[in-house]
Amino acid sequence: MKVKGKHAILSFVLLVTGFILALSYEITNERQAELNPGYEREWKHEDQLRNQIIMEQTVNLRLQEDLRAYQAEVRALEEDLATHDEEKEVLATNLLEDVERLRKLVGSVKVKGPGIEVSLEDSSYVPEGANVNDYIVHEAHVQLVVHELFVSGAEAIAINGYRLSHQSYIQCAGPVIMIDGNASSAPFVITAIGDADKLDSSLGLIGGVKDQLLNDEITVRIQKKDVIELNPYLSERG
Repeated sequence: MKVKGKHAILSFVLLVTGFILALSYEITNERQAELNPGYEREWKHEDQLRNQIIMEQTVNLRLQEDLRAYQAEVRALEEDLATHDEEKEVLATNLLEDVERLRKLVGSVKVKGPGIEVSLEDSSYVPEGANVNDYIVHEAHVQLVVHELFVSGAEAIAINGYRLSHQSYIQCAGPVIMIDGNASSAPFVITAIGDADKLDSSLGLIGGVKDQLLNDEITVRIQKKDVIELNPYLSERG
């Protein structure tokens, strides 16, 4: 086939175009090679900074959580200490009240307060031919009243002015009774300091102490008192 002039021109144009493209590609690669090292270093540095910031933020969040946890523990401890302090105060108050109550019960301190007065008298009437002993107050009657008063919460008790202690004893001696060795005769006035309403109600229960005394022909009088004053047991003995 015969090569025409236009074919030669086309081939030449393609050859030149290819050469230009190859040269352009090589130049571009060289420029990128010159720029890449610095750009890559900058990108790596920025990436490291971002990672470091993320790590620091993570650490800060963890520290904040730890701080909140510690603050919660401190508040819990403070509340616990406050509760223990209140419990200690309540315990101390209760102990002081118990000690004071025991001191009253053993008769070692003077006591003043409201309460009741129970008077026991021999029967005013003794049928002819009856046994007189069946119509007089015995130590068992006095002990019955005293026991009921203590059970009902009496803080202090005295019989005819003789203050009772936890070691007191009552015994019969003919027409009189002995209270810790002190002779005392009827009428027997038993005074008790405490809740007057409660003490009175306990004695007046149906079938209770008062009814038993009345059945034994004992004259019983009960009075509520706004103020009763009892001296210490030791001063009476001394």
